[in-house]
Amino acid sequence: MPTDANEQSVGLVTPITHHFEHDFELACGKILAGYDLVYETYGELNSERSNAILICHALSGNHHAAGFHSFDDKRPGWFDHYIGPGKPIDTNRFFVVALNNIGGCSGSTGPQSINPATGKRWGADFPGLRVRDWVKSQAELSDLLGIDVWAAIVGGSLGGMQALRWSLEYPERLKHCVVIASAMKLSAQNIAFNEVARKAIMSDPAFHDGNYLEHDTLPRDGLALARMVGHITYLSDEVLGSKFGRELRSGSFKMGQDEGVEFQIQSYLNYQGESFSGAFDANSYIRMTQALDFFDLAREYDNDPVAAFENAQCDFFAVSFTTDWRFSPERSQEMVQALMAAQKKISYVEIESKLGHDAFLLPNARYQEVFAAYMNRVHKSIKRKR
Repeated sequence: MPTDANEQSVGLVTPITHHFEHDFELACGKILAGYDLVYETYGELNSERSNAILICHALSGNHHAAGFHSFDDKRPGWFDHYIGPGKPIDTNRFFVVALNNIGGCSGSTGPQSINPATGKRWGADFPGLRVRDWVKSQAELSDLLGIDVWAAIVGGSLGGMQALRWSLEYPERLKHCVVIASAMKLSAQNIAFNEVARKAIMSDPAFHDGNYLEHDTLPRDGLALARMVGHITYLSDEVLGSKFGRELRSGSFKMGQDEGVEFQIQSYLNYQGESFSGAFDANSYIRMTQALDFFDLAREYDNDPVAAFENAQCDFFAVSFTTDWRFSPERSQEMVQALMAAQKKISYVEIESKLGHDAFLLPNARYQEVFAAYMNRVHKSIKRKR
C-alpha cells in the first residue's frame, strides 16, 4: 500500500465511467447528446439501500475523494481525512459515492471531450453550466445506482452549494444536507476574484479564444496566475505569515542590488500555479467559476431564502471556519437564520481555525469531532428505520 495508507484508509480504488445514452438538457437550454460521468464508491450499500452518502466536490475537486489509485500514489483523495473506516464518513457504516461533475476535466464530459456534432473537442464551445445541471446529473447517477434516497449529501464550498440545491430540487431524495464552508450565493468580492482569474486565463496569448487544443498548446501562464490568485484567497493571512513570513528563498538585499531576490511565498505560489496549470483544463476552470458566480439559491423565490427553504424536507448541518474570508461564518449564519425562520432542523458549528477556506479539507480535531457526531446521528436515523 502507499505510504500514507493505514487501517483508516479505503485503500486502492478504481474509478468507474458510465455513459448515459439519452439527451441531457442543460439549464441554458442546450443539449448534450449523451454524457459520461466518472465516479468512485467506498464501502458497501446495505440491502435496504438506505446508507448511501453523496460527496459533491468543489472547484478543483473531482471523483477521487478518498483512497489511492495505485501503489505509486503520493497523495490520497482530496477528502481522505474525513472518509474511511472509523472516520466521520465511516465506510464501515456508509456507502459513499463521489463523482466528477459535467464540465470537469477528470473524465466526465467536459470541454476536453469530443463534441459528437463536430467530431472535434468541445473546447470553448462547451455550453455554460449551472449548479442545477450537476444536481440533475447526480440524480441520474442515483437512479443508475438504485439509490432512491441519500442518507446524506455532503459538500464543501461549491460542493455545499450543490448539496443545498439538492434540498430544493429533490427534497424527498435526501435525509440530511451537510454544508461546509459554503453560502447561499457568492459575495460581490468573490465574483470579482473569479473574474480576475478568468481574465488572467483569457489574456494568455496561448488561450486562442478557448481553442488552444486545436493549436496544440495550453494557456499555462494564465491558468497558473488564476490559481495563484485563487490560492491566496483560500488561505488566511495568519497562515501565510506563520508559514512563510518574509523569508527569502534566494538572493539577498544589498545596496542598489535586489536582482535574484525571491521570497518563500513567491516560490510557493509559483509552484502551486505551475502544478495546477499542468493538471486542470482552462475551459473547465472558466465554466465552473461561472457556475459558481451564477448560483443564487433564493433568486427564483423573489430573493427570499426563507421561501426557498420552505419545501425542503431534510435536516441540515452547517460548518464554518473562523478565518475563512472567502466563505465567512457570516454567510453560513445567514443560511442558518433562513432555515430557522423556515422551521427546518439545523445544526450549526463555527470551528476555530487558522487555515482559512482550506480548513474544510484539512485535519482539525474539533471539526472531526462535530462532523463525526453528526454523521453518527445520520447512522442512527438509518438504523431506526429498519
